[in-house]
Amino acid sequence: MEFDFEREHKPLGKRIWFRILLWILQLGAAVGLAWILIHVSVERTVMTGSSMEPTLADGTSIVINKIAYWIGDPDRYDVIVFRQSGSEHSYYNIKRVIGLPGETVRIADGIVYINGEALQEPMNVEAVRIGGLAEEDLTLDENEYFVLGDNRNNSEDSRFANIGCIVRDDIIGKAWLTLSPFNFVDKLNPADVDE
Repeated sequence: MEFDFEREHKPLGKRIWFRILLWILQLGAAVGLAWILIHVSVERTVMTGSSMEPTLADGTSIVINKIAYWIGDPDRYDVIVFRQSGSEHSYYNIKRVIGLPGETVRIADGIVYINGEALQEPMNVEAVRIGGLAEEDLTLDENEYFVLGDNRNNSEDSRFANIGCIVRDDIIGKAWLTLSPFNFVDKLNPADVDE
């Protein structure tokens, strides 16, 4: 290995200050990234009420994935977190997406129909006793979603005028994780499969 004795070396003091400055910049970048992750991409909330039982019980801590719908749109059966347009209350609503933009939803004889076809839901839910606004064909606009609680007969959801169809801009994000016990929300309450 050759050493160039004629090359100028930075004084020790300058090298130390350079390393300290580099360390401060790295620490600042790490803190900034952590802040973005905590305040922009995820949020914690608590399930209020029994409208999503047995999937989510009252008081369940939930992590919301707020970036889930930055690129794509909610899919059928996603559990979403939203704030009602013009609502006076400060808590979030948590429901399951059933009808997608442009679809026609109808509830008859306890069965949910999408565009005239009976919906085969992949989770355990009771037959719906009250169809509400969906007792007649309800066609969704291009930015609307029809949501139901999994506790179908004890849920205030899109069947009722005070909630109605959910506008895309009111969706906060996807209910992603439960904290106690730790689990992915979309893995909870799968339908019983008879073989």
